[in-house]
Amino acid sequence: MEKTVKTFSVRYVQILDENGDVDKKLEPKLSSQQLRELYKWMVVERVFDNTALSLQREGRIGTYAQSLGEEAVHVGSVYATSDADWVFPDYREHVAFLMKGVPVKSLFMHWGGSEDGMRLPEKSNIFPVCIPVGTQTLHGVGVALAAKIKKEKLATLTFVGDASTSTGDFHEGMNFAGTFMAPAVIVVRNNHWAISVPRTCNDPDWGGCQTRAETLAQKAIAYGIEGIQVDGNDILAVYSVVKKALDKARKGLGPTLVECICYRLGAHTTADDPTRYQDPKVVAAWMRKEPLARFQRYLKKKKLWDEKFEAAVQAEAKRMVQQGVQEAEQHKPKATDMFDFVYEKLTPNLKKQRVEWQD
Repeated sequence: MEKTVKTFSVRYVQILDENGDVDKKLEPKLSSQQLRELYKWMVVERVFDNTALSLQREGRIGTYAQSLGEEAVHVGSVYATSDADWVFPDYREHVAFLMKGVPVKSLFMHWGGSEDGMRLPEKSNIFPVCIPVGTQTLHGVGVALAAKIKKEKLATLTFVGDASTSTGDFHEGMNFAGTFMAPAVIVVRNNHWAISVPRTCNDPDWGGCQTRAETLAQKAIAYGIEGIQVDGNDILAVYSVVKKALDKARKGLGPTLVECICYRLGAHTTADDPTRYQDPKVVAAWMRKEPLARFQRYLKKKKLWDEKFEAAVQAEAKRMVQQGVQEAEQHKPKATDMFDFVYEKLTPNLKKQRVEWQD
């Protein structure tokens, strides 16, 4: 006997197209002020990103990971969280820290090599920058499980890149999330590249790619989790999908994996040269879809954007970022910071090393 036991599907959501036209049936109910706030945060991330890149080229901070082209994923997702929710970033969600109340100077201190840059405000509800790929999935799901056990009405939002979906930590986290119905939302930034390894496979015989799965969202299915794709250049779609997922999680209805399809318009980090492996025509095509210009067209059609508003937003973002740069460069880190800002309580071997360092 042979029969089909189960069939699956993956939904794709787009609300705002690249021309700034909106699907009225799916358009979220956001006030004019909220829509302008979304735009302001996207501008802040773009200004922060450009400034950080310049600082790195001048030798004023260390290796830096750009967020160019991913602003809608970051801003839309974090804007959907409540104050009680926890955010678990990797190394590109710069604006997530700012939206959760972390000072700009702290980020520049971190990227400049000061360990106390990740000494975060107590009620910011965001974890430090996570460099290891995929490990934050375990952290996000673990906190979600703790919240469930403690009967706290909150959800966790974890950001991972497409490369993370190939790691064991990611799959272990997904399995725990599905098995225990953790109030967790995992957002995958599918920016088409894992450093120089492409997301999709073109060679039928050899991999040379991230995965042969048609979507990353379908990886949720194996763990009994809802998986959904969203246009990652569409901030309205990202916000709407992530908000529904977070609301569902808080109600005890289980986790969600959200795959945001975007494109990494900059280098993987400042240590990378994407011109060696990216097709410039493809990059140019994706640049025309980039999220900031798309949302600007939408706001303009709603009469919420004009040159005066743009000038004010740009000026405030630049003032905010430049002040952060000045404050960070005035900071004088101590050598013992590398011990004091790693664990809450130092391990015995690190205590010994700290004493030896001071001597």
